[in-house]
Amino acid sequence: MSQSNTKSEEFYSRFLEQLINSQEWPGIYLFKFVVKSESSHLINLKDLFEGLNPDFSEKQSSKKTFTSLSVKLKMNSADSVVKIYKKASALEGIIAL
Repeated sequence: MSQSNTKSEEFYSRFLEQLINSQEWPGIYLFKFVVKSESSHLINLKDLFEGLNPDFSEKQSSKKTFTSLSVKLKMNSADSVVKIYKKASALEGIIAL
């Protein structure tokens, strides 16, 4: 495993622990992402939530260069939140907050 993959797994492991300790599961979770406004990545990102009954909220930056996407939905577990963030990280041009 490369060093960057190790760091990534360590990050997700800590993040999972924080999620488990910060709220009850199942529960409502708010995902936040930033995407370049003119890219098709926003559609790909929204596709990750297909069938999960998400509540999407979009807001463009003042220069309309970037779009922030907030996604509110009920998640069954902290692990399911981490899985979505991992899938999002595989998409080019997506910044997870």
